[in-house]
Amino acid sequence: MIEALQAWAARYAADRRYSPVGQSFHWVMAALVLFQLWWGWQMSRIPAGGEKLEAFRVHAEIGLLMLVLAALRAIWRLIIPGPINDADRLGWQTAAAYVTHILFYLCFFGLPLSGWAMWSTVEGEPLKIAGVIPFPYMPFDTLAPCIQWWILDWAEGIHAALVILLVAMIPIHVGAALKHHFWDRHDVLRGMLPDLEQDSDPAPRRKPKPRAPRKAKARG
Repeated sequence: MIEALQAWAARYAADRRYSPVGQSFHWVMAALVLFQLWWGWQMSRIPAGGEKLEAFRVHAEIGLLMLVLAALRAIWRLIIPGPINDADRLGWQTAAAYVTHILFYLCFFGLPLSGWAMWSTVEGEPLKIAGVIPFPYMPFDTLAPCIQWWILDWAEGIHAALVILLVAMIPIHVGAALKHHFWDRHDVLRGMLPDLEQDSDPAPRRKPKPRAPRKAKARG
């Protein structure tokens, strides 16, 4: 099955494009990240009480969904490598892009894990992935209260630091993608977008027939 998936994705990689699965992972994660940042900002404006606790629960359960998606995306990338495009031959810019990707994965895993740790140090409702699939707490209930407070403090600090890192990297990532596309005319952004031209025009375009050369008129 893995070989069949690799052969299927190779058709897109040959055109310097990510597979539809890879594109879906990218844009779904991007949408969830933006929502979580907005939702987190909204939570800070809610006064303490049941409404704020409910907002934290929604935030935590979507974070767990992101954790699962990040794990699936990492597994997918290990099985199906991304295409080689113009951004893979730019020296320090290529190295910077790899570092950025690593930092994004650090945030994708670190933010949900630190949030999971914070939620596990306090008594509350059971966790669920996206509010549907039950998810266990971290085993902190047997620890001494002082240790639980220490874990909560560290988890909050890590969570805040990763949020700042993520907020700083998003405009850099978007700006670099737009620069590659509009300024450098590279195929980086194109590879992460659906092939709309091919989908909207499934019939092959006919090449125009070459015109026959005109015959020179004989001079009298």
